[in-house]
Amino acid sequence: MQFDEYIKHDALGLAALIREKQVSAQEVLEAAMARLEAVNPQINAVIHKMYDEAKAMLSQYDPQAPFAGVPFLLKDLGIHIKGQPLLTGCRGYKGFVSSEDSEIVARYRKAGLLFVGRTNVPEFGLTPFTEPQLFGPTKNPWNLLHSPGGSSGGSAAAVAAGIVPMATASDGGGSIRIPAACCGLFGLKTSRGRTPMGQRWGEMWSGAVVEHVVSRSVRDSAAILDAIQGETLGAPYRIQDPVKPYLQEIMQTPEKLTIGYSVAHPFGLPVHNDCQKAVLHTVKLLQDLGHQVEMCELPYQAEDFKFTFLTMILGETAADLKELGDFLGRRPKRSDVELNTWLLAELGKAYTAQEFAYAKRRWNDISRRCGVFHQKYDLLLTPTLALPPIRIGQLQNTVSENTMLNLIGTLGITKWLKGGKVIDQLAEKTFGYIPFTPAANLTGQPSASLPLYWNQDQLPIGVQFTAALNREDIIFRLSAQLEQAQPWFHKRPAL
Repeated sequence: MQFDEYIKHDALGLAALIREKQVSAQEVLEAAMARLEAVNPQINAVIHKMYDEAKAMLSQYDPQAPFAGVPFLLKDLGIHIKGQPLLTGCRGYKGFVSSEDSEIVARYRKAGLLFVGRTNVPEFGLTPFTEPQLFGPTKNPWNLLHSPGGSSGGSAAAVAAGIVPMATASDGGGSIRIPAACCGLFGLKTSRGRTPMGQRWGEMWSGAVVEHVVSRSVRDSAAILDAIQGETLGAPYRIQDPVKPYLQEIMQTPEKLTIGYSVAHPFGLPVHNDCQKAVLHTVKLLQDLGHQVEMCELPYQAEDFKFTFLTMILGETAADLKELGDFLGRRPKRSDVELNTWLLAELGKAYTAQEFAYAKRRWNDISRRCGVFHQKYDLLLTPTLALPPIRIGQLQNTVSENTMLNLIGTLGITKWLKGGKVIDQLAEKTFGYIPFTPAANLTGQPSASLPLYWNQDQLPIGVQFTAALNREDIIFRLSAQLEQAQPWFHKRPAL
């Protein structure tokens, strides 16, 4: 199977060709591996190849499974594949091999997918760009000088480059939606509890993280969610089952929706003109489709992130290093992780249990406000990001910041940063870029990035739709309608 034919199909399309015996699963797998070999040296999306595993799976998958024989990539964070490494972008985890599949991986196997490799991530998934010291930066296929976002940047770059039609992604602060926006893909963060996290963890980042995929088509996202959604034994969250399969939802034209939109930055910072244009373009498209759209106030604000979200990140990073110590059989050293990770963990240890619990209680305040918002509006429309895809290295520490942070780490005075301007400045640099994505992680709501706009530099600019808890159905129906009204599947980077 030649690449020109392979790239014409989404995952369901490839599965149909295999099922109808127009092409064999082996031929499709060979096309994926050939594409990986051709483009990965340029984009650095895949950091661990699993060709032998994929070939072995050719004789193991159920031919009636929805994605029977379709090549697939898995993010190197959070999910275990039996017999394979899981490094999480961290040099301290070199030598770790998983002893069992995560529940979601077992469901991917049951869906008929063939595991071709692992994709690059920032260390512990901590940044909205993918530039780990362990493997180096992943580059955006639309422009190799730019970032594909993070933390699922490797997965998004691989899908955008045509290696596979979809790949796993996870989202604790935007890590499905950010890379989808940067790479011209569809990326849905599901409701909390919709997809399994077990069995190694019951939750990640205090319930902020969900697992799903990035894909080139809406229907692939819907169909794979049908295959993997549902509770697991001992899971801490339980959510209402969908009324009907999501693949059926996308075939139904949405009723007239009431949609509130905003391009206001919750930190009072500027939102790039391209990102505003993307939203206003989408507003016009929605109105042409018969929906009611009006400007609104955001139901969240800067302080919701500065304290509640950041406190969680600090505490969870400290816990990540404690787990790393369990693997190493000793206390982690500064050399086991990157500088920022080490300092975040040290700062996390400076926070008390009282402060962590108090911050977590504030999540409910945001959830209540968003609940009130959705009594009036079916959806909230915003830019996915406040900037177009950033350049590689743009959000990395400056030389002076690294010098200061190295000195603080060496002197062991990290706790002095607590409540200081340095942390606020570093947080503002990140949230200046991603002010619109974290709220849905705190509230548990479903939220998706759609590729409906490209700027003059031919970089994709995502727009984000957020619905009330458990209302993925609305997002899928509207996304399918928008995909039909303004198709994006044919758009591909010149790579």
